Amino acid sequence: MSSHKYVYLFEEGNADMKYLLGGKGANLAEMSRIGLPVPPGFTITTEACNFYLKENKSFPEGMMEQVYAALKKIEEKTGKIFGDALNPLLVSVRSGAAISMPGMMDTILNLGLNDETVKGLAALTGDERFAYDCYRRFIQMFSNVVLEVEHSLFEDIIERYKSKLGIIFDYEIPAEELKKIIEEYKALVKKEKGFDFPQDVHEQLVMAIRAVFDSWNNQRAIVYRRINKIDDNLGTAVNVQSMAFGNMGNDSGTGVAFTRNPSTGAKELYGEFLVNAQGEDVVAGIRTPMPISKLKEELPGVYEQFIDTCAKLEKHYRDMQDIEFTVEKGKLYMLQTRSGKRTARAAVNIAVDMVNEGLITKEEALMRVDPEQLNQLLHRQIDPSAKLEPIAQGLPASPGAACGKVVFDADIAEKLGEAGEKVILVRNETTPDDIHGIVLAQGVLTSRGGMTSHAAVVARGMGKPCVCGCEVIKIDMANKQFTVNGTVVKEGDIISIDGATGRVMLGEVPMIEPSLSGEFATLLSWADEVRKLKVRANADNPQDAAKAREFGAEGIGLCRTEHMFMETERLPIVQEMILADNEEERKKALAKLLPFQKEDFYGILKAMSPYPVTIRLLDPPLHEFLPDYETLLLEIAELKHSHADPALIRKKEELAAKVHSLAEANPMLGHRGCRLGITYPEIYRMQARAIFEAMIELKKENIPAFAEIEIPLVMDVAELALLKEEINDVYREIKEETGVELEYAVGTMIELPRACIVADELAKEAEFFSFGTNDLTQTTLGFSRDDAEGKFIPVYLDKKIIKNNPFAVLDRKGVGGLMKIAVEKARSENPDILLGICGEHGGEPSSVEFCHIIGLNYVSCSPYRIPIARLAAAQAALKNGK
Repeated sequence: MSSHKYVYLFEEGNADMKYLLGGKGANLAEMSRIGLPVPPGFTITTEACNFYLKENKSFPEGMMEQVYAALKKIEEKTGKIFGDALNPLLVSVRSGAAISMPGMMDTILNLGLNDETVKGLAALTGDERFAYDCYRRFIQMFSNVVLEVEHSLFEDIIERYKSKLGIIFDYEIPAEELKKIIEEYKALVKKEKGFDFPQDVHEQLVMAIRAVFDSWNNQRAIVYRRINKIDDNLGTAVNVQSMAFGNMGNDSGTGVAFTRNPSTGAKELYGEFLVNAQGEDVVAGIRTPMPISKLKEELPGVYEQFIDTCAKLEKHYRDMQDIEFTVEKGKLYMLQTRSGKRTARAAVNIAVDMVNEGLITKEEALMRVDPEQLNQLLHRQIDPSAKLEPIAQGLPASPGAACGKVVFDADIAEKLGEAGEKVILVRNETTPDDIHGIVLAQGVLTSRGGMTSHAAVVARGMGKPCVCGCEVIKIDMANKQFTVNGTVVKEGDIISIDGATGRVMLGEVPMIEPSLSGEFATLLSWADEVRKLKVRANADNPQDAAKAREFGAEGIGLCRTEHMFMETERLPIVQEMILADNEEERKKALAKLLPFQKEDFYGILKAMSPYPVTIRLLDPPLHEFLPDYETLLLEIAELKHSHADPALIRKKEELAAKVHSLAEANPMLGHRGCRLGITYPEIYRMQARAIFEAMIELKKENIPAFAEIEIPLVMDVAELALLKEEINDVYREIKEETGVELEYAVGTMIELPRACIVADELAKEAEFFSFGTNDLTQTTLGFSRDDAEGKFIPVYLDKKIIKNNPFAVLDRKGVGGLMKIAVEKARSENPDILLGICGEHGGEPSSVEFCHIIGLNYVSCSPYRIPIARLAAAQAALKNGK
């Protein structure tokens, strides 16, 4: 027998062992340790799971001997014997990963029942209906989870019996009918699998342990781990626990509760309870449960004990807890506790409240909120002034509002969502297998289930609106429609849902944008006290700049001037400039553009005053401002065919010739960035003049303005020096014309590997660097973003060649390695050089942390990512030292 320990009794573990015992096992051990009423049990470690998965599904040597030894201990504690016909011990077999993955893996209840032990259970409890209900449930669950027999086949049988008996609920089925159902269930297993339902309880246990280990790699668990960036190598533990029965009558029941409201964060017990039921009835949403407050009326003594236990758990763990419990004949049993999943709003409110209550510190509060989760608070809500006509009302399961086309199938939701269509997934209840559709839906609407059902928990975690338990809607899957009070809503019709109130409306309703307030502002103010990195915005117009300031931006790290060129009244002038045959004609066109550019820069500098604004001079290749070549050829052919004006045809042909002459085989590495400024210096000179004239105007109005003029795509100091001199020359001209002195800086965007390597040389001329990590990623990895993201990055992620999409999460080894070289070299030459990042990575938490580690001065991101960057920067400072 192996000396390695693979099995731990609950009393042998503690909360710190979650990577070995899984979160559920570690917390059951901790609850046992602090004296809470936990049914006895043991945990098989994640090490055993990983051995099993690596060694061709073989258990580690000695594991099962340890399992049977632990089972003996449970028999001693309960006075029951596993497999005994007269006094049977029944157990639950549940998964439990180190990081909570609710509903993604498998559970089996009532294991240990067979044709003989069910009689013993009936005699022992004096309740034949209860015993056969447990056996019926066990066969259905075991057959689905372990034997992989379709769940709906069993549901069809039980629904037929309920219809015949004229009853609604499973608990109304009498014992004699349950026996017939069990015989049909066993016949179904024999038909589907070719063998009898296993009667040997030890064989049942081995098969169940295998099934839980295997469920680590089921499709829904893999998808969940990918979405939540959970390590595939963690594995799951298996928890074997003596059963506590919630289905023993009206003094029994089961429930799920949160110690605080997981939607709002309010300090109130929040949850649901079902009388005469087992745990899967609540979580699966099979019956719509009653609020936890009703437990006070039904079982007042249990309710008081439960309130005390919840308070004890929250104080012990110093966090909001998600608790599963069962009441058996008036006695409370705790089956699970874990830190509860919560919305962003709740996470922020709970963190701030717990600081005010003295439970945690400000620093702990900052670490409690996932920066990415803040996205939820920055999404739309229904306009409170809008006149709404709800067609239905369900439970407000996950806040936020959404509208989209009705779809009834998760696969269709995924397909339409990937195509960019907005959809609402409508189901009787969702299951973990629907997760891929939920990911791409705007929101979820279910006709059954409560606020702790699968749909609610998953939607809250993703920040998607969800309305559950909307029982007035009757879903007709066959005809792909639902009806509500005579109104028929077909697949493809538009509906809106409000996850904050539970309302469902036909059509699209008015929405409003969110804003920062209350606890959110408090938490971010604490983040600002801690973080070292400044946070700027990528913004191209005064409106975006104003929104960025509202979210706490401390400047603009990237203002892209090409976006200004694309506006309708300017594009013809830009095209005139590009099509000019000589410098004189080009300068005439640029003179027409100058007032527009000055107006642009005036607006954005004013909106961001007194903070700095980094203005990137024209970057994209000129052909991007011209019509598509193939489209032009078609237009010319149509004009010729219709005998149009020859002068118009000639003009179009000249334009097509120019477009063709500007076309490049690889424009991303072609005639763009500083190469344009060197070839056509008059373009950059016009932009520099527009910047300086705008600053002079603001100075006259006593509005402070500071421009950082950025030269893009530099690979050599000679390029930078040449263009810097052009900019300074324009300033000298303007200073001579106006007599006004200005403060400004000239720097460059670092987008090429060579620029990183020669950063010390560039730092002699540059007053600042801004890492353009979108292009630096392309040029370092040799990936064309437009092609890579659509064609092979998903394959690379699937095959685990790369851990993250490098355009979403900074590649620390490659791109990050070059950035580190650039920072060290630049500071060796110019210790005071300002260093920042302005790619999309500037608002992604892992990338923000890396920027802190290598000592950048600021990150810059889109306005709606600014709160995320502020919190991520604070967390980076706390994790890595301020």
